[in-house]
Amino acid sequence: MMNRFFFFSLLCCLTTFEMLPTKLFAQAQQQSAVRGAWLTNVVSDAMYSQEKLASAVKYAHELGLNALFVVVWNRGYTLYPSPLMKQTIGVEIDPKFAGRDPLREVIDEAKKYGIKVFAWYEFGFSSSYEESDGGALIRKHPNWAAIGANGKIVSKNKFQWMNAFLPEVQDFMIALVKESVVRYPDLDGIQGDDRLPAVPSEAGYDEYTVKKYKETHFNEAPPKYSKDHEWVEFRAGLLNDFMRRMSDTLRSVRKNIIISMAPSLYPWSKQEYLQDWPTWLKNGWVDLVCPQVYRYQFDRYKKELEIITKEQVAEQDRFRIAPGILSRVGDYYASPEFLKQMVRANRLVGLQSEVYFYYEGMKKYPDVYKELYKERVEFPNFLRR
Repeated sequence: MMNRFFFFSLLCCLTTFEMLPTKLFAQAQQQSAVRGAWLTNVVSDAMYSQEKLASAVKYAHELGLNALFVVVWNRGYTLYPSPLMKQTIGVEIDPKFAGRDPLREVIDEAKKYGIKVFAWYEFGFSSSYEESDGGALIRKHPNWAAIGANGKIVSKNKFQWMNAFLPEVQDFMIALVKESVVRYPDLDGIQGDDRLPAVPSEAGYDEYTVKKYKETHFNEAPPKYSKDHEWVEFRAGLLNDFMRRMSDTLRSVRKNIIISMAPSLYPWSKQEYLQDWPTWLKNGWVDLVCPQVYRYQFDRYKKELEIITKEQVAEQDRFRIAPGILSRVGDYYASPEFLKQMVRANRLVGLQSEVYFYYEGMKKYPDVYKELYKERVEFPNFLRR
C-alpha cells in the first residue's frame, strides 16, 4: 500500500511538473516583457556625442523602456573600435565616431537604469549603401561580392551585398559579431535584422554557390529565375546553416548571450531575402525575434499579427516575439491612437512585447508611451528553453 501510494504521488508530481512550464510562461507574460527601441546613427543625432547618448538612454528609461538595440554596424563600418575591421579594411571605427566608443557609452549609461543593451548589426551581409562598387569591404576583397545572374554585384533598394554563401564571408561575419560579445562582457545581446542573415534572392550566381548547387542537383546549373522554388529553398538552407553555426559559436563564448533577430515578415522574407526565420526560432538558434510589422493601417497590422501567431510561431514561443512597430519614417509619425491600437492588438493575440523603430519617433508623443508603460516590467528570461 505504501509503495503504491508513493509511486502514485510521484506520478502526479511528474505530471504536474510537465504541465508547469506552459502555465508558468503564461503567468510570466504578465510580469516580464520587452519594451524596446532601435537607436540609430541615421536621421538622429542621439549617438553623436556622449552627452546626447546619455540623454537618450535616460529618456528611454522615462518612457518605461527596458531594452535598447543600438546600431554597431552599417555602411561597412563598426560603431565601436574593432580590431577585426582595422585588420580587414584599415579602419577600426566609422570615422564620424573616431576617438569614441558609442557602444561602451550606451552600455555604461543603460546599466544605471537596468536597461538591456543589444549590439544591432544593422547592415549584416550588406557591404554598402549607394556605392556601386560595394564600398571599402568589396574594394579590399572583390571576391566577397554577391553575384547576380547578370554577372555583376547584387544591388537591391540601393544596398550592395556581400556573398552570404561564401565560407570566407560567413567566417568574417561570425567573427565580427563574436568580437562584440567577447570585448563587451556586460553586453546583454546581439541582433541581426532583415540583412543578417540575409541576401537578396537575386544572389547566388557566383562560382562557389553554383558549384555547390550542382553537387546536389545532378550537375545542373541553378535556374536563371532567381525565385525558383527549389533554388530559393537551397539558398535559404545555406543561410539556415549559417544561423545555426553563428548561434553555436556565440553560445560557446557566452552561454548567457541573448541572440535576437529582426527580420522581414515571412514568407516574403524568404522569397526576397532567403530569411527562413520561423525555422531559426523553432530550432532554438535565436532567443528573441522582432519581426518588422511595419504597417500604416491597423487592419493590415492586425492581419500580420494573426498570421504570425496562428501559422508561424508555436504558442510556447510567443513570449519570444516582440513585433517591430513603426513609430516614424521620414516625415511620417504613427498617430497616438494608432500606437495604442497596435499595442492592444499585440496583447489580444498573446504578445506582451514590442520594439519601436525608432528612438527618434518616440519623442513626438512621450505621454502616450508613458501611459502605455506606466507599470514597469522586467526583461524576460529568454535563456530558459
